[in-house]
Amino acid sequence: MFNNPEDVMRYVKDEGVKFIDVRFCDLPGVMQHFNVPAESVDDTFFAEGQMFDGSSIRGFQAIHESDMKLIPDPATAFIDPFRKEKTLVLNFSIRDPFTNEEYSRDPRNVAAKAEEYLRSTGIADTAYFGAEAEFYVFDDVRFETKQNAGYYFIDSIEGAWNTGREEEGGNRGYKTRYKGGYFPVPPVDHYADLRDEMVQKLMAVGLEVERSHHEVGTAGQAEINYKFNSLLHAGDDMMRFKYIIKNTAWAAGKTATFMPKPLFGDNGSGMHSHQSLFLDGEPLFYDELGYAGLSDMARWYIGGLLAHAPAVLAFTNPTVNSYHRLVPGYEAPVNLVYSQRNRSACVR
Repeated sequence: MFNNPEDVMRYVKDEGVKFIDVRFCDLPGVMQHFNVPAESVDDTFFAEGQMFDGSSIRGFQAIHESDMKLIPDPATAFIDPFRKEKTLVLNFSIRDPFTNEEYSRDPRNVAAKAEEYLRSTGIADTAYFGAEAEFYVFDDVRFETKQNAGYYFIDSIEGAWNTGREEEGGNRGYKTRYKGGYFPVPPVDHYADLRDEMVQKLMAVGLEVERSHHEVGTAGQAEINYKFNSLLHAGDDMMRFKYIIKNTAWAAGKTATFMPKPLFGDNGSGMHSHQSLFLDGEPLFYDELGYAGLSDMARWYIGGLLAHAPAVLAFTNPTVNSYHRLVPGYEAPVNLVYSQRNRSACVR
């Protein structure tokens, strides 16, 4: 949104911004934040940054070396559409306050270093990533784990299991059957208006939305696609995307979840990641004579993904629930192969 700190401070003053929302990402990939009154923001806010306790953030520092520093990135700014007071959000990168070195466990720093390394090889100067994150929308979510009991309960007005329940105003019968949610029109699609609201808010914060639709699963599974970006900015975009989706659902009295497999017996939610390399503006993965239009470099790149798949799984499938999704019969990528059209291949 902005090119430099001066543009940020000018905007804050001219537009009557009340708060700056300081955001950064922890090691597992969850955004953290705190607020700073806009009237206290000056040059030192950008030059010296903001201090925080790194020992209280998952995966960061031990208590005896807890102090860490946050430095803002003006290009990541957007106005938070959910806050009562006008709030400007900025993503921050993490540094050591004593050496000023970039923090090795900061996901933004990891992405920036990967981009820098790619350029240093001379192979390509830009890597684009286009993520497609699926999610479910539930009306009711309850769970409990204690010494003598454990359970979870989720519900949705759209759920296939609710054809026989009594509902206020009468049960009208339009429920999405298991694995039958791909593209039905309303009234089977109960959440078209909610997705429209999500799309409008996503565009308002700078994402270029391409389309939205109901996904295969019952109970409100959805997908909203937006334009690809270079690696670091694609990561920022995804965190912004999840924030908008979850809070739009919350404001509507719903719960949006990106959990891989919330429902047994129906499709899970994945995050496809479209990837491409460019050099001097030219695509390196395309060859009209190659299999599926792929160049030799594209196939070598895929070979690297397949060879390192066991290590990559630590990041792409980090929870037990991730592997509940990776079972045959639900369009999940369960085979360590690449294919032009087969959805069970891990690379397509």
